[in-house]
Amino acid sequence: MKSDAVKKGSTRSAHRSLFYAMGYGPEDLNKPLIGVVNSFNEIIPGHIHLRTIAEAVKLGVAAAGGTPIEFPAIGVCDGIAMGHEGMKYSLASRELIADSIEAVAKAHAFDGLVLIPNCDKVVPGMIMAAARLNIPCIVVSGGPMLAGRYQGKDASVSNAFEAAGKFEAGKMSEDELADLEKSVCPGCGSCAGLFTANTMNSLTEALGLGLPGNGTIPAAYFGQRRMLAKKAGETILHLVKEDIKPKDILTKKAFENAIAVDMGIGGSSNTVLHLTAIAHEAGIDLPLSLFDEISAKTPYITKLSPGGTHHMQDLNEAGGINAVLKELSKRNIIHLDALTVTGTMEERIKYAEIVRQDVIKTVEAPYRNKGGIAILQGNLAPDCAVVKESAVTEDMLVYQGTAKCFDSEEAAIDAIVGGKIKDGDVVVIRYEGPQGGPGMREMLNPTAVITGMGLKVALITDGRFSGATRGACIGHVSPEAMVGGPIALIQDGDKIDIDIPNRKLNLIVSDEVMAKRKAAWVQPPRKITKGYLSRYARLAGSASIGAVLE
Repeated sequence: MKSDAVKKGSTRSAHRSLFYAMGYGPEDLNKPLIGVVNSFNEIIPGHIHLRTIAEAVKLGVAAAGGTPIEFPAIGVCDGIAMGHEGMKYSLASRELIADSIEAVAKAHAFDGLVLIPNCDKVVPGMIMAAARLNIPCIVVSGGPMLAGRYQGKDASVSNAFEAAGKFEAGKMSEDELADLEKSVCPGCGSCAGLFTANTMNSLTEALGLGLPGNGTIPAAYFGQRRMLAKKAGETILHLVKEDIKPKDILTKKAFENAIAVDMGIGGSSNTVLHLTAIAHEAGIDLPLSLFDEISAKTPYITKLSPGGTHHMQDLNEAGGINAVLKELSKRNIIHLDALTVTGTMEERIKYAEIVRQDVIKTVEAPYRNKGGIAILQGNLAPDCAVVKESAVTEDMLVYQGTAKCFDSEEAAIDAIVGGKIKDGDVVVIRYEGPQGGPGMREMLNPTAVITGMGLKVALITDGRFSGATRGACIGHVSPEAMVGGPIALIQDGDKIDIDIPNRKLNLIVSDEVMAKRKAAWVQPPRKITKGYLSRYARLAGSASIGAVLE
């Protein structure tokens, strides 16, 4: 066993003494040592209950003949970090999570890991660590939050963000706003719509590193989540015994399966960043063109919040990700021979079925004949830009507007709330990329206020968007402004042409004028010069390659 390095032989006598100091006995050291990585904290609703998940995992590990050893990982709540300096730390925390798990796992020679994330960057950060370490690993999340209820309808946190715009536009009273914000988040779990956390937890199933139900069984379904966690604890011992490692599972076929599911369910645009970063750790080439290739042949078969009215509990009731995989496999876009933590994908989905066709459509009668995420290119985004096409209204898929430029999210918010943005504009928020932000902040506040105010405008940024964002919101524009990308050269009044169906994003300015602007451009000073974000800004790569540290 790998853990023999810290427990076998005369030269490890002192090591064994340290284990004994914690209450582990000789019989515990004769078993595989399984790290249980728990991202519990008291600042993220999706993590507040993870102690119970970890306890169930440890029961499963012990029952299967292993010694469970718990250690922590950090997490940032994107919702609470949204709209202020805190959001600069969200994406950057992904690298800290991966690095810290690597450090603890390597330092203590674990035989395997059970990874317990739930929200946003914690999920990809843990999977990145799994790929990097390449010791047996399994992921079990805490599950999605149930939708809240407001005025007789299901609601989630995205409704609260959009309510700010309605309030500013005089469409909602202060009392109504207070009632709404108390209603939309009824309990623990990752926010109820198909936002980044729930998308990534669902894609963990498609990648093969999580058990069926990992992405969809609600956190409030206490018994089911604990059973899933115990099963994960038992399964890790099988993976250790058979020496099945993450890179055996995280193959090109696995990533193609995940992209297909992502397109089929209309997941968060952030998945492009995260799948690319995970693939980087696994040594898999995942060009952005692959997302569009798979999107072109993948029908969009669910319409969950923010693009629709259903939530994760509905998807779970409808048959979950297994039912989605089974339905998409009818188009031969799922690799059924791909390995998972419980056998092949074909074995996993053999008995899956759609229980509610109002939630999961068939491939013969989908919402759309192509996937939910689009990769755009053009003279404004030579490398890439990303949009959640499934959350864009039909009348905004092709759009030409007038640029209104802002060099920070705060400046854009002030202009939107101040009534300076009108129908027909394109709000450009720049210097918010991986280096420029730094940390590539999510722009949910401006998009939600725009939606709430009922404005017909597009928004373009070298930052990114929350999975809760809807509308013609185009992010990940690369190269970013901080390195002199074309987005830095846009001026107020320029015309911008958006053609999502044809995957185009262009600035209607001549090459000669752009060349003159480029020659006159001067890189601004960095916004942060000390601490972790300063180091992150110097090392962060382009969004087109997952914003991994170089």
